[in-house]
Amino acid sequence: MKVVLFCGGLGMRMRSGPDSLPKPMTPIGSRPVLWHIMKYYAHFGHTEFILCLGYGASAVKDYFLDYRETHSNDFVLTQGGTKGGAEVELLSSDISDWRITFVDTGADTAIGERLRRVRRYLGDDEVFLANYGDVLTDAPMDRIVEDFVATDAVGSLLAVDPQDSFHVVKIDADGMLQGIEPVADMEMRINGGYFVLRQGIFDYLDEGDDLVMDGCVRAARDGRFRAVRFDGFWAPMDTLKERNALEELYRTGRCPWAVWRDDRPALAPVPASVPAARVPVAPRMRAVGA
Repeated sequence: MKVVLFCGGLGMRMRSGPDSLPKPMTPIGSRPVLWHIMKYYAHFGHTEFILCLGYGASAVKDYFLDYRETHSNDFVLTQGGTKGGAEVELLSSDISDWRITFVDTGADTAIGERLRRVRRYLGDDEVFLANYGDVLTDAPMDRIVEDFVATDAVGSLLAVDPQDSFHVVKIDADGMLQGIEPVADMEMRINGGYFVLRQGIFDYLDEGDDLVMDGCVRAARDGRFRAVRFDGFWAPMDTLKERNALEELYRTGRCPWAVWRDDRPALAPVPASVPAARVPVAPRMRAVGA
């Protein structure tokens, strides 16, 4: 099953200068967040990736063209080998079975249009996966896909609790404070950026559309889009603060999203999947070129 990754956004809240890396290439440990997401999908057997490139496309291409397995794998170095010089024997491999398609989908393109521009690379895959390229989770994707395939929906998204520390302020007509409630305590969910889609989603996307606010909304009105409630680990990387939090988890060896590691806890509980029309899912606010 192919995985479409949207990795062409500007990432303005992450940039420190005009030559900053595109957000999906921002590292967590020795590897970019994009790599962590791809490793997550590969763990479930999905190793065919379609990268929707835009801002910083060359940085993404160069990273994989010059990929160094020794950065994240154990190896044996032998000096003065049979061929002369040093020889490297990898003890494991990250991407030996990956197939990656690189597609420049434009610098200022809405996500729905990015998806439309790579449709031909989906081939005969009726069901495929998609991701924003900057969010991590330990959601049981195999079970999510299995649940989705049993329906006739054209898509589903991961619906997670808000992560923001903001508070909602209730004010009456006279400007008097009526109450304050943390966003995280409200009965609402946000779009977690992990999609399972059928090719039928393209029936709901017009040229230049956004995937969520156009395609998903239209499909939900027809009762053909679902939301998966998930209460396990989920973390975005929209800001430097969020990136630093993920880096700290990595530094201390607590990486819930690293489902491919043998030393992590058991998978998160099975999420509940329900029609999106019956679930209040707040769209994740993103720049058009994400």
